[in-house]
Amino acid sequence: MAQRGQGAARKASKKPSKEPAAAARAPDMDSLGFQAMDSNVPGLSHVILQKLNMKSYEDYKSAMDGRKRGSDFGIRTYFDMFQKMEDTFKFCAECKKLPDALPDPKSLRRCKRCQNVYYCGVACQRANWPLHKKFCKKLKLVALDRLVEWLVFTGDIPFPTETWTRPTGEVAGWEDWFAMQGQLEEKLGAVLAGRYMSLLWANAGKPRPEEGELRESVRRLVTDFHSRPLTIGLGLRLFGIDPLAKPLTIHVVGASHVETLNTRVTDYDELARMFPGQRGMEVVMVGVDVVDGAIMRPPLATPAPQGRIYLSSFKGLYHDFWEGQVETKLAARPDLVVGFHPGFHACPDLMAGWLPTLLLLRDYRLPTLFTVYSEQELKASLQILVELETHITGYAANPFASLRPEQVYSSPNKAPVYCSSYYITLLGPAASIGELEGGSDED
Repeated sequence: MAQRGQGAARKASKKPSKEPAAAARAPDMDSLGFQAMDSNVPGLSHVILQKLNMKSYEDYKSAMDGRKRGSDFGIRTYFDMFQKMEDTFKFCAECKKLPDALPDPKSLRRCKRCQNVYYCGVACQRANWPLHKKFCKKLKLVALDRLVEWLVFTGDIPFPTETWTRPTGEVAGWEDWFAMQGQLEEKLGAVLAGRYMSLLWANAGKPRPEEGELRESVRRLVTDFHSRPLTIGLGLRLFGIDPLAKPLTIHVVGASHVETLNTRVTDYDELARMFPGQRGMEVVMVGVDVVDGAIMRPPLATPAPQGRIYLSSFKGLYHDFWEGQVETKLAARPDLVVGFHPGFHACPDLMAGWLPTLLLLRDYRLPTLFTVYSEQELKASLQILVELETHITGYAANPFASLRPEQVYSSPNKAPVYCSSYYITLLGPAASIGELEGGSDED
C-alpha cells in the first residue's frame, strides 16, 4: 500500500517517471504461481518439474522462453505425454499428500464423477465431499477441456470461421458469434472425427466422452482461443476507434507465455473478420516473458499491411519499449493498449513492476483496456487505479470472456474462473479521485 500511495500522490506530468530500480527485479506471475502451489500442496512444484524432465524453476523458464526442445521433456509417446500431465494432478484433495508420501503411491483414486481430483482413501473422500460436491460438475468440464485443449496445439482448434455478417455493435456475445458461423455442426463434427481427437482418447487413460460432451468442450475452447482478439475488438468499439478509417496499432502489455507460447502469425485474424474492410492492424506483444517463436519479429515503424492482422513482439518492460522503440519512431504509437490479467493487484512486488507502465499509460492518455478473472479481482484492481488517479471510463462483464472453466491448480475445490471475465477501460488522469462513487457508465 505504501508504494501505491506514492503513485497516487503523483500528478499527471508531461512525461512519466523512470522505473524504480527494484521494479526490474519484481517476480513474474509464474514464480508466484509456483510459490502458491507449494503453499497449498508442499512439494507439488517439484513433481511438476520432475515430470517435465526439469531440475529447477530456471529450466521451466527456459522452456517457456522457447529455449528447450520437446524431446528435452523426456516425452516419447502420446501416452507418455498425457500420463505425465495427469501425474501432476495426483495429490489428495483433502490431506494434500503426494503419492510419494503415502505407504502405497497407487492408493490415490480419482473421483469417478469429475475425473479430476484424487483422494488417498475413503476417509479423505468422505471428509472432502461436503466441499467437493459444490464444484464436482464444473470440475468435470475442467478435466475434459484440459485434455481437448491439446487440439489447439495440433491446429484442429479453432475451426475456420466466417466474416461477420452483423455489425460488431449487434453481436452481444458468443451466442451471436456462433450463429454467424456457417455449417457450424459440420465444423464441430470434423474436429471430433479428426485424427488427433482419436489419438487423444486412445492415449489419455480415460474413456472417450459422449459426442455431445465433446462438442461442448470444443465450443468452449474455441471461445477461449478467440477471446483475446474479440476483447481487443471490443476495446476498439468502446473507445470509438474505427479500423475502417486508418491502419491501427494495438499494444498487448504484460504479454507472457499465455499470449505467445506457440502463437501463430494467423492467430488474431478473427479481428479482420470482425471488421470487414479494416485498413490493417498490428498487434504488438510486449512483456519480459514473451516466448521466442513465429511472432518474435520487430514491431513495424510504418502502418500495418492493408487488410491484414500483423503480429509482432518485444521482449522487455513496456516503459523500456516505449522509450527505445516508440519515442524513437522505430515502432508506432498505439491506438489502443490492452493488458490481459495484468495481476498488479496480487502483491506489492508485482505492483512495483507495473507502476511505471501504469503511470505511462495514464500520463500519455493512452486508451487502455485491462481484463481480470473475477469480481474480487475487479474490485482490487479498481481500487489501485483510483489511488493512482487514473480516469476509469468504464468496467463491466466481458461479453467475450472465455467460456472455458479453469480451476486453481493446487486447490481445485473452489469456484472455477474464466479468462477475461471482466474488463476495465482507462483514459488519462482522473479529474477526481472519488470518481467511482457514481459507479460505471458501462453497467
